Amino acid sequence: MGNKNTSEKKGKHLKGVACDVKNCAFHDGDSYCAANRIAVGPSYANSTGETVCATFKPKSL
Repeated sequence: MGNKNTSEKKGKHLKGVACDVKNCAFHDGDSYCAANRIAVGPSYANSTGETVCATFKPKSL
């Protein structure tokens, strides 16, 4: 997960990956993720509430 190159480029939206985080730089404005790939963790998570999108990058204002 610590690899900063996992999502540096913005591309087409990832099919099947929904995202409602409108303040993320990779949000395409239509509830999709436009990062080249995503990273979700941590590896020891046991429930949805324990997971995070490590790809999240705040949108520049």
